[in-house]
Amino acid sequence: MARLSAPPWARDALTVRKTIGGAAAYDRPMRDAIPRRPAQPIPFIVLRAPAADAPQPRGFALWQLGFRPFYLLAGIFGALSIALWAAQFSGVLGATYLPGPAWHAHEMLFGFALAVIVGFLFTAGRNWSGRPTPHGASLAALATLWLAARCVALTPFGWLGAVVGPAFALAAAIGLAIPLVGAGNRRNYVFVALLVALAALDLVFHLAVLGAIAVPEFFGVRVGLDIVLFVMALMAGRVVPMFTNNALPNAGAERWPELERFALGAIVALAAADLAPVDGATLAAVAFVAAALHALRWILWRPWRTVRAPLVWVLHLAYAWIPIHLALRAAAALGWVASTAASHALTVGALGGLVLGMMTRTARGHTARPLRADAFDVASYALVALAAVVRVVLPIAAPAATMAAIVASAALWSAAFAIFSVRYWPVLTRPRLDGAPG
Repeated sequence: MARLSAPPWARDALTVRKTIGGAAAYDRPMRDAIPRRPAQPIPFIVLRAPAADAPQPRGFALWQLGFRPFYLLAGIFGALSIALWAAQFSGVLGATYLPGPAWHAHEMLFGFALAVIVGFLFTAGRNWSGRPTPHGASLAALATLWLAARCVALTPFGWLGAVVGPAFALAAAIGLAIPLVGAGNRRNYVFVALLVALAALDLVFHLAVLGAIAVPEFFGVRVGLDIVLFVMALMAGRVVPMFTNNALPNAGAERWPELERFALGAIVALAAADLAPVDGATLAAVAFVAAALHALRWILWRPWRTVRAPLVWVLHLAYAWIPIHLALRAAAALGWVASTAASHALTVGALGGLVLGMMTRTARGHTARPLRADAFDVASYALVALAAVVRVVLPIAAPAATMAAIVASAALWSAAFAIFSVRYWPVLTRPRLDGAPG
């Protein structure tokens, strides 16, 4: 590792790209990346603002790399979408071809989640392949297409939505495939296939709402959530143990290859059951086995040793919601709890937490900023975690409080992503601090 000539306590090691099992990461050992003084505690949370006379990057860099526009769009949309859903549900926005619950489910999956996935994959894809992913005008065009799909979903023009929405996911798949195929990076072709699958499911959703095919409206959303779950589980398995051991060398986070295969295979089996579709005791058995496998996976990562590292514990806390989601899916299949408890454990708890954790980490790493969570980051982590508890646990414990839980959870979620959007607007729109491209 390259080292600077500064004293040890002032060292800020250069970013090092690593490859573990073929997966590129943009992390560096936290022990070298943070300022240290001898015999002093390591400050994992920084409460002070940068010095007023510190040099600030100049220029506009939003279109340099995929994470920049799509993280910013996801953050803003994450803050606004719940309010828009409430406005539509109450009739303030007038008629659209998607009723309130359908719009909310569709936009959180094919709008919010897909934006984050595309931003992450375009950024990681450049590292995986060593070739450029969409940037400049092509990246701006893709962001415009995503935004157009969000606007069309609020209009009565259903057939236009059936074209624009799937077109974005398909265009993103092509944008990722070009560098991966050019580099022969077969290991990550799976992500191209998953983007194509999401495009197909978005089309199925629209056609079902329009009555063009005899498929339940939420079929595309249900299977789409399974795909998002698979993406989260796959990427978390690649990076969370590594981030944990880099930040805390004595953490001892482990990965068992056989467990990794069985855990991911269980999610594939769950998606197959939803495609069939299978329900009742059979679905419950598949979901319960998946829950047990992912709970064991999480335990092997030693989450209790990460409490002093917010950039790490946020990922562990979010991942804990995946076995909870799977257990609740089993319970819902048996009629013990409402299915919405399972879906919100996944979307609010797992997706919300992992999205915030990965967006803050990669935004800092790819703009040459220290990998340290500040007070704004920690506040957003806490708010989204609380939103998940309120939305999932309160309606189960006190069904009469369901409406209050929905309102409170929505407010907490919106506040978390509003904080991210305001805090990271200058980070995502300005050039890297070190002047490098990206």
